[in-house]
Amino acid sequence: MSHLFNLIDFLEPVQLADRPVKDLYKHGQIGKSIEVHEEGILPDLIEKDLILVGCPDTRGGGYVTKGKTAPQAIREQLYHLYNWHKDIQLADAGDIKTGATVQDTYAALKTVISELTDLGKTVLVLGGSHDLTLAQYQHYVDKKRVIEAVSVDARIDLDIDSLNRSDFFLMEMLTSEPNYVRHYSHIGFQSFYVHPHMLETMDKLRFDCFRVGSVKENIEEMEPVIRNASLFSLDISAIAHAYAPANHFSPNGFNGEEACSLMRFAGLSPHVNTIGIYGYRPDLDVQDLTAKQISHMIWYLIDGKSRGQREAGLDDRDSFTEYHTAFAEVETVFLKSRKTNRWWMQLPDKNYIACSYKDYLLASSNEIPERWLRAQERV
Repeated sequence: MSHLFNLIDFLEPVQLADRPVKDLYKHGQIGKSIEVHEEGILPDLIEKDLILVGCPDTRGGGYVTKGKTAPQAIREQLYHLYNWHKDIQLADAGDIKTGATVQDTYAALKTVISELTDLGKTVLVLGGSHDLTLAQYQHYVDKKRVIEAVSVDARIDLDIDSLNRSDFFLMEMLTSEPNYVRHYSHIGFQSFYVHPHMLETMDKLRFDCFRVGSVKENIEEMEPVIRNASLFSLDISAIAHAYAPANHFSPNGFNGEEACSLMRFAGLSPHVNTIGIYGYRPDLDVQDLTAKQISHMIWYLIDGKSRGQREAGLDDRDSFTEYHTAFAEVETVFLKSRKTNRWWMQLPDKNYIACSYKDYLLASSNEIPERWLRAQERV
């Protein structure tokens, strides 16, 4: 526990008003119950489930935010929401001190994330530009932990011709050696912003990319994709301008409810332990609507985490309904949770991967589910 005291060297306290945060909110609001880093004193983090960490550094995105920072603006809206999930203990560790270089900021954020995940906590990063995802990833690299990663973004950030690191950070994350990304899934790309050859390259690497239109048609199919991941990163460019006015990149994208659903899926996952929300610029916002949208997404993240805690382990077979089926002369087993109605599918190596009811229906019709096929290709 003593090493937690070192975290304060990397963190600035939350600054919202001249009074303590809890004095600003009504009974039942998140701001009244969340434990906040104030006046240089870290809250007790040992008993907490979800810990917020602000990281306002935007140098990797090539812009400077004027006025309040993104974490400040998000907190102002989040703390006003009512807390329906008393079983999820929340804390706000404050903001990462901006380093002399962007690499210094990465190192500080990575250190804080590592210390908190070592305690079994889920960390939510309030960015900052999207390249801060590298700090999320580097903490897994330091632990030599092979992971699956998910990014929600209108673009695929592999533009090596850009001067802004937020436009090409995925190149480092997906191609550096040694590499610890077993699988990468990209949700919500908008075709007109992505070169066709880029998608061909991603496919050759057996990475999965889901166009925004196909996701919107059946967003529930993204739950198994996110359930398998450890790292989840979202750029607000994926949300349509009408629902996130600070997104000046594209008029199209996910609506507010769809963005909340994706965050809820991240909360439901038993594996996702680092989450980042990036690309929000308060100086471009309109009546704080984007900050409100993000605060609602965080509320649904908490809702998913609360519901996910009820899920049983796969070895507790009394909590699952077991379905034996065969397709293309391959015998397999599907499990359906009696608590959350989620599905798992057995691979030939007897391991289970997250899947959907649609996969079960395909297998029952003697068709090979694409999710099963892609998993086998990666093996």
